[in-house]
Amino acid sequence: MHNPAKSSNFAANSANMSTNVTHYVFQQPAIEFMTVAVQLCLFLEQETHEKSDFIEKILCLLPLLYLKARLLPRSTEEMDGYPERFVSEFEYDALRQSIAQILGSDDAYLEVYMNDMRYSDEPITAYISEDIADIYQEIKDLACNYQTSDERVMNDALVNCMDAFDEHWGQKLLNVLRPLHALSLAHDE
Repeated sequence: MHNPAKSSNFAANSANMSTNVTHYVFQQPAIEFMTVAVQLCLFLEQETHEKSDFIEKILCLLPLLYLKARLLPRSTEEMDGYPERFVSEFEYDALRQSIAQILGSDDAYLEVYMNDMRYSDEPITAYISEDIADIYQEIKDLACNYQTSDERVMNDALVNCMDAFDEHWGQKLLNVLRPLHALSLAHDE
């Protein structure tokens, strides 16, 4: 049976816990980012997807991940060295191939925001599957480092992931939204 007193105590305890948490990795922006990152990983790791369902779901998760990454305050590293990498080349390639198979001929798109584009007379072809696999690799490595429950490891993994966001995967996320949006509209017709 539902006990309202217990529910209100739980809410009060939860509120107190969030004000006592001081480490960067346990603050609300980090937890919200990790929640979306884990949701995206779980979605991408599912065995089968229909093309239209994949496009619709990824179009919801990617912008949310971008937003949570942008809202996340930056921290500094606490240890020497780089956080452990967990996603193997085999896993990366299996995911890339799975997405490429789902999207078929719609996987390729013309990239207009690459630095190399300004020196090229030819359009540069990019692949949604490769860009999403790159994003997955960064956030999956982060999620695996979070599972260690070591605050310093978690912190440095988050710092490393946000540096990678600034350097490449944030732009890749934005790049794939354009062709995915077009595919979602074409599918609706």
